[in-house]
Amino acid sequence: MDKSTFKTVRLAKGEMNIYDFGSVKLHAYKTNDFIDDEVFIVEKNGKAVIIESPCFFDNSKELTEYLKDVEVEGMLVAYHGAGAAFLPEVPKYATQNAVDYSASGGGKALIDGFAAAFGDSFDSSIHKITNVIGDGKVTIGGIDFMIKATNEAFDIEIPEINAVYTHMLGHDCHSIVAGAGHADAIIAELQGYIKKGYDFILTSHYTPEDLKDAETKIAYLRNLKRIAADCKDADAFKAEVGRQYPQYSGQNYLDMTAGFFFA
Repeated sequence: MDKSTFKTVRLAKGEMNIYDFGSVKLHAYKTNDFIDDEVFIVEKNGKAVIIESPCFFDNSKELTEYLKDVEVEGMLVAYHGAGAAFLPEVPKYATQNAVDYSASGGGKALIDGFAAAFGDSFDSSIHKITNVIGDGKVTIGGIDFMIKATNEAFDIEIPEINAVYTHMLGHDCHSIVAGAGHADAIIAELQGYIKKGYDFILTSHYTPEDLKDAETKIAYLRNLKRIAADCKDADAFKAEVGRQYPQYSGQNYLDMTAGFFFA
């Protein structure tokens, strides 16, 4: 299926793009919040599994209403641990390192930063994980998911729709890149996706992407390393990246990347 083949349902704040695979549907919820969150619902036979959670109260209310006619069997909470007001009664699945990431690691630092920036509109409460999972297959609501732990949390393969979920891609926006070594790690991961031939790459901050987008991102990351090697400081680096990628969004991510390359 092509990434542009979907039905759109406009909501009060966000929008839902629905991909129909026959026995399985993928609902991609574009929150339109301050940090461009994306939440995914995999539906099969009237049952649903949610990947990640909205982090703003108005999105939580909106998505809860959208889901009123399906039976939510569980939620996979990877990189976005905040937003615990959303469907608190639903079983929550995560690896132990994802639990730690949101409770006391880098995820917690991000949550605290967002709470300070966005105030009462942001739900900083952290989901309580009811089911700690490990690498390998987990079946929820009759749908198989393949879990792969990462340094921060975990990625998810969804075999029935030939898709993989990871934290960030964004072929035309900046990403948080924690130095040259991290860029190499992202490149290796994307090359793995290309080798496996996924139809969709799902991420927490972008609409569904494909392998052409992965190739675009690899080229960007390689060039980012070259630019950093040729620049003397963070300001020069940001200026040159901005010159070469004037249409890219995510300036705040570029700022963070510059801080890593020129710590």
